[in-house]
Amino acid sequence: MNNIWAIVLAAGLSSRMGTQKLLLPFKGKSIVEIVIENILNSGIDKIMVVLGANHDEIDEVLKSWPVKTVRNENFREGMHTSVISGVKALPENAKAAMIFLGDQPFIPGKAIQTVAEAWQSSGKGIIIPLFDGKRGHPPLYDMKLRNEILNLDPSVGLRSVAMKFPDEICEIETFCPEIVRDIDTKSDYLNELGMR
Repeated sequence: MNNIWAIVLAAGLSSRMGTQKLLLPFKGKSIVEIVIENILNSGIDKIMVVLGANHDEIDEVLKSWPVKTVRNENFREGMHTSVISGVKALPENAKAAMIFLGDQPFIPGKAIQTVAEAWQSSGKGIIIPLFDGKRGHPPLYDMKLRNEILNLDPSVGLRSVAMKFPDEICEIETFCPEIVRDIDTKSDYLNELGMR
């Protein structure tokens, strides 16, 4: 999987949490570190983390991890700006990018591998993981669609690329409920820690 990059979206304000959720402790590390650890355990070793809010603190935590970071100065304008920043920062020889959310520390390596293998075997440009028919993360985008991603419709985000190229879509069942779980609120966090 040496031609696939992971882009981790870690620029948000965490307004629903009330504090920067990506730095909250989780399984002995911070949430964002667990996300990165899961990616590395899947066999993907090229990781671009998109920073915005609290960038200095998150950057400090990531110093000991083998990742590259990029600052999204426009993060307040929406998640699509972080996707654009991440893709723009990838090297020219990147073949594909998987988009991860920084608040999904549950996604197992086998789900990531399922998406990567579907890209390698299907010849399709957009791989969307499913659990029980519901779309989740991380979707994969072939870099033949790089220009489309860099010119996303901000009102629709990445879905605009899928809508424009429906023939490029391959949906793959992962059998992993974790691909549709994230941590948005304090209640979500406490549930995951088993404190509720």
